[in-house]
This record gives sequence, C-alpha cells and structure tokens, in this order.
Amino acid sequence: MPQLEAPQLVINSRMLYFGWVPADPDAVAALVPAGLKPMANRQVFMNQYVVDSPDQTSGFGAYSLTYIGPDLEDAYAPDGVTPGRWWTHYFNSSPVVREYASARGVPASPGTTTIEVHGKTLTATTTADGVPVIRTTVHVGQKLGDTSSGQLRYLTEVGGKFVAGNYPFVSEPVADFEVVSLEFLDPAHSVYALRPADPLQVTWGFYAPRASFAYPGGEAILD
Repeated sequence: MPQLEAPQLVINSRMLYFGWVPADPDAVAALVPAGLKPMANRQVFMNQYVVDSPDQTSGFGAYSLTYIGPDLEDAYAPDGVTPGRWWTHYFNSSPVVREYASARGVPASPGTTTIEVHGKTLTATTTADGVPVIRTTVHVGQKLGDTSSGQLRYLTEVGGKFVAGNYPFVSEPVADFEVVSLEFLDPAHSVYALRPADPLQVTWGFYAPRASFAYPGGEAILD
C-alpha cells in the first residue's frame, strides 16, 4: 500500500452534500466527545460522493465515500460562519484512503457509495459490510448554478488531542436541487442514531457533478 503524504488533491468528484435536523437530538449529542459542543438543533451533515477515475486524485485512486456526523459550535471554519464537523462514520471503498484517514483520527471503515441519475431523479446509496444503510433521493436539474468555494473544518482526535483540519474546496453545484427523502435502512446499525426527523428538515445542501478539494489541508491542534 503506498505511503501518501498530506495534502492530497481530488478533482471533479460527483458529490451530494447536505444537512438536516435529527429525529433523536440526544442520541446525536451523545456522539460528540467531551470538550466539543454540538449545534443547538443538533444538526447532522452527510457527504455522499464518488471519484470515478484514478486520474481525479493525486494518489488516492478511484473510490467512493459517505461520511456523516454532527455539526459543531465554537469550532467554525475559517469563514467564521460554517460549523466545524465531527465524523462519527466514514464508509470508504478504498483501503488506501482508509489507511490515510485512519492515521489522522478518522473513523474509517469499509463501505461503498453509488450515485445514479435518471432524468431529474438522483439516488445515492451507502452500503456498509454489504448491507445498504442509507438511501437519499433528490430532484436535480441539468443547469449549473454559481460556483462555490472556501474551506471547511473537520475535527478528529489523535493521541488524546483534538486536531482541526482545513479543507479547501471548489464545487460546481446544479441550480435546481431538492432532497425528496432520506432513508436510514438498518435500525441495528449505529449510524441509525443520526436519522432525520419526520418530516424531513433539510438545513442546507447541494449536488455538484464536479467538486474538487484538498484532503486534508492545514492541520492544527486545538487548545
């Protein structure tokens, strides 16, 4: 397995990324470690994306990924507005990426993500250990909207210390976007604690047929 140095670059991934209010706010809060603070509404984020070709990465190769977890107060991205984020689950198809992420405190485990678009209907399915655990259905258009860019901040724990990583990104989302349904398919899986409230309350989101980012960017230990 190759030894990869930070940062690594990914270009033109197909990415569905959004957030919601959970059905069980207390269960979500319980997943945030002491010393970090969940958002008041306990909102959750999830990114389902696919990298189709090795030519789209600087060393990772092709892979698919779903990651998910609670948004955080008092750990904002460099823009001072976007919440920091804590990974609780990270379902990755590539052992290369899993090793890279695990070394940086990410809870990486095997899993696959598919994104299929038929007409205006997009379906993203996340599988863990061969079992579908999350399915998202979205209405999307063909026309692109305004390009989005900036930096996100993800926190991990390494050696008993919290590490904050800044992840620069450039994404080209579609203009028309609506999450129709979000299904957590396996009540026995631990990710079920992050399921959405009914009715679904989406707090933000996008689908980008081309999304690029560095992974990870600058890292610093939090006080």
